[in-house]
This record gives sequence, structure tokens and C-alpha cells, in this order.
Amino acid sequence: MSELMREAAFGQVVRWLSKNRLFSYPEDRPDFQLPTEYQAFFNPEKVPKNEEDIDMRGASMERVPTREETVPYSYERYNIEQELEVARTKSVSIAPRTTNDGIILVDWYTTDDQDNPLNWSVGKRRFVIFLLCFYTWVVYIGSAIYAASEEGVMRQFGIGHIAASLPLSLYVLAYGVAPLLFAPLTEIPMIGRNSIYIATFILFFIISIPTAATNSFAALLVLRFLQGFFGSPAVANAGASFGDLYSIMYFPYPLGWWVWSAWGGPALGPLISGFAVSAKNWHWSLWEMVWMSSPLVIILILFLPETSAANILLRRAQRLRKVTGDPRFQAQSEIDQKNLTFRNIAVHALIKPVEIMLKDPAVFFVNMYTSLFYATYFTFFEVFPLVFPVMYGFNLGETGLAFLPCQIGATLGLLTYFAYLRWYMIPDNKKNGLREQEHRLVPGIFGSFFFPIGLFIFAWTSRPDIHWTVPILGIVLFVFGTYFILQSIFVYVPLSYPKYAASLFAANDFTRSSFAAGSILYARPLFVNLGVDKGVSVLASISVLGIVGMVLMYYYGAKLRARSSFAQ
Repeated sequence: MSELMREAAFGQVVRWLSKNRLFSYPEDRPDFQLPTEYQAFFNPEKVPKNEEDIDMRGASMERVPTREETVPYSYERYNIEQELEVARTKSVSIAPRTTNDGIILVDWYTTDDQDNPLNWSVGKRRFVIFLLCFYTWVVYIGSAIYAASEEGVMRQFGIGHIAASLPLSLYVLAYGVAPLLFAPLTEIPMIGRNSIYIATFILFFIISIPTAATNSFAALLVLRFLQGFFGSPAVANAGASFGDLYSIMYFPYPLGWWVWSAWGGPALGPLISGFAVSAKNWHWSLWEMVWMSSPLVIILILFLPETSAANILLRRAQRLRKVTGDPRFQAQSEIDQKNLTFRNIAVHALIKPVEIMLKDPAVFFVNMYTSLFYATYFTFFEVFPLVFPVMYGFNLGETGLAFLPCQIGATLGLLTYFAYLRWYMIPDNKKNGLREQEHRLVPGIFGSFFFPIGLFIFAWTSRPDIHWTVPILGIVLFVFGTYFILQSIFVYVPLSYPKYAASLFAANDFTRSSFAAGSILYARPLFVNLGVDKGVSVLASISVLGIVGMVLMYYYGAKLRARSSFAQ
């Protein structure tokens, strides 16, 4: 527990206040002994002469590779991870490398070094997954939890449906825009992931209080945008944190929980707020956000550890410089960040993703397809009030219950996908390697059929003479299918574009959120003018094109990648 807290924001503050006497690292303690491999640079005669150790120059004779030497999600990283799986069964010293100008590159001390996130215990890694998924769930629930308040906002401020839906739309738009700023910052070694998570969520919590208390519609719009803006980091970057903790082969497991949390937030938001708003007033849905985020912000500050290997090794290098007085000790990430400029960060985060999307058909399709079903999902907040209260006599709280099947569909998708990983994908990876990236699209092709089927069922069975459980079944099938699509794409993209994965995820999040924000505004006019049956059928018909796109990606994706200057 102390090691977990040491890496968290609370532990780092305590270290600074106590001048490293509390929550100390081995390098901080008086009895610290520099590893033998590092002593070689001061006393060459002390170097052991065996095959698993280093020679007199400090260069490894049979050096165990580290996965930080290559970009995440690449085939090179997969091969290194297979070597590390073998090396990790015994504690083997890792020799530091040197650069041509004499810099000693600080690395993990041994293959089972407990500071390496890949070597953390199963329980510790699962705890981090839980925290980031809970974080994601709270932020996503913050969007839909407002839906139950729209009628109250309309009455208090004398506005129409479209204006009353703006606080929901702006929140969704904001958590799509913000990752374009925050995602690149988490990749800077000196900053790391944790500082962004903690700082922004503290602001999220603070802003949630005036958001719930305001009686000004203009202030509500501004505060809801800022709330979504500062809640965004986990929504976009948690996948990168999971990549710090798990090898490529097992990465889909935490990713699966993350996607499940992302579906769960919007699904449970109207349920949580519906009865409270009915009993009290529209402010209560936003006060519920304060109550949910208040314990989370404390838990994150106390227990969320840094997962970025680049940041961890950079701080280890700083401690070694302090204890030895030798400026030659530096982390590779420390050297790399010296070449970072604002222009390079801006190009990588803003310009390059747009360039790739416009020039690469696969990325363009992925962004458009995910945006379609994400936007479709957010139309539910406008179509459900036209179906369940009007056709089946549901009250506001019961209409919130109608969103619960979205979580049921995501849960069924999670369990089915995990079974697929457990009994097919992982055994196949061990036997045949990763195969081509298109192999990851098979579950997505399967799910793409459920997308339109579920919508058509909902569209044409939402009638008073048909029991409400039938359209609910359509919603379950829709979410079940889109879960597989999103999971497949989230694995396919980083494997195909490893160098630009972080930027592409941020750009995808921006595209999805922009479409969803727009869909909240056009949904009611669409369904009022065409009717629920024809309006939903329009979206279902468009989604049929996704089946064609997924199949074409599977068969021709390799050829497209061969012609792309961005793909691997």
C-alpha cells in the first residue's frame, strides 16, 4: 500500500514536504547501494565477468531488451514482450547502455524490477484499471445525467427543447476537444500521465459545484462546457495507461472494461437522475455529479500511481544524479524530450491526425463509422422521451430505467468478447503470433450486423400495441453489436498506426464527440418530423454501409496499408 501511495499525487507531495524522508525510494535511503552494473562506470574492476552481466565498458554482452525501445502497439514491441516473458521468470540484471557522448542511460535494474509497471502485481494493476474505469464512468455519466433536467430547465428559463439540450451537447463536445490538448501533454516524460489526470479532475470537481448551483442559463452553458473539458483525460488517455501495464496480447482485457465503462455512464445517467429530478428539481441531477466525483477525487489523489515508464525512469535518473553527483545518469525519455518543441507537439497532435484521416481511407472510415454509432447512441436521449412516456405511459424515473438495457447490452458484449479472447484470440496469438492487423476486425464484422438489426427492431416495434420489452430488445442488440465494433477498432488502429496511435485516438474522440454533440441537436426535429419509426430507420439504413466497410477493411486492409505512408 505504501508503494502505491508513494507513486500517487499525495505521496509525491509528502515526499517533497518531508524532503524525501517519507515515502522514500531505495535511492533516497542512506544504505542504498548502486547496482553493480552502474558501479562499473566508477570502479571497472568490480564488474563480474559472466555471460549474464556487463563487460568493462558498461555495454551489455547479452542485454535483455526493454519494450520502451520501440513504439507501443508495434510488432517489435510484441517480440520484445515475448522475450521479457521468459526473462521475467528469473531476476536478471539489466545493464545500462551508454551513448557516444558518454551519457549513461538509466534503465530498469532487473527484469523483475517492481518499479516497472509491467511487473506490478496482478492486484495492483487491476486496482489501477478499476480507478481509471471508475473515472471514465463518472465523466461519461456526467453527460447523460443532465437529460432528466431538460424539462425543468425549459420551464425555469422559458426556452425550447433545442436550447435546453445545449448543456448536454456542449459537455459532449468539450470532452472531444480537450484531448487534442491533454493527450500530447501526457506523452511528455517530465509531465507523465498522473499529473494531468489529477489536476484536471480536481478542476472537474470544483466546477461541478457552481454548475449544480447556478440559476443562470448562460453560466450553465459555460460551466457544462468546462466540466466536460476538464473531465476528458481519462476518456481519451486511459487506453494509453493500460498499454503501460499490459503486453499487447493481454491489452484487450483492460480495454474491454474501459469500453464497458464508457457505455455504462450514458446508460445509467438518466436512471440515476430521473427519480431525483422528479422528486426535487432539475438541479439535483447536477448535484449528483458533485456527490459522485467528491470521493473519486480523494481516491485518485491518494492511490492513483504514475504508469508512464518514461516518467518513472526519468525520475529514477534524477535520483541517481543526486545520490552520485554524476550528471551522466540520464533517462532516454529525458534526452528525447529535449528535442520537443511546441511546434512539434502541435503538428503531431493537431495537423498529423487530420492529414492521416484525409489521406488514409482506413482511418477515414474508422472515424466516420465510430462517429455514426456514437451519434446514434446519443439520439436515444431525445427519442426515448418520445417513445416510453408517450406510448407506454412511463414517468421520468421509469424512462431513465429504459436506458438500463444499454448497460445490459454492453455487459453481454464484454462477456462474449472476453470468452473470444480467452478461448480463441490469445491461444491463436501464442501459436501463430499477432498475424495481420485485419485479424482483429473479425469481432467488429460480427458486431456490425447487430448495429442496424437492433435499430430496425426498435424503430418498427415502438408502438403502443407492442409490449415495451420488444423495442428494449432492439436497444440491447444495438449496444451489443457496437461494443464489438469499438473494441475491434480500438485494437486495430494502434497496431496499424503505432507511431501515431495516441494522436489518432484523440482525433477519433474529437470526431465522435463532435458528431454526438450535433446529433443531440438534430435528433428531436428528425424524430418529430419523420416519426420515430422512419427517423430511426434512416440511421439504421446508413449503418448498413458499415457492414460493407468492415468487410472491405478485412479483405483489402493489408493492401491499403501497403500503399499508406503512415501505416505499418
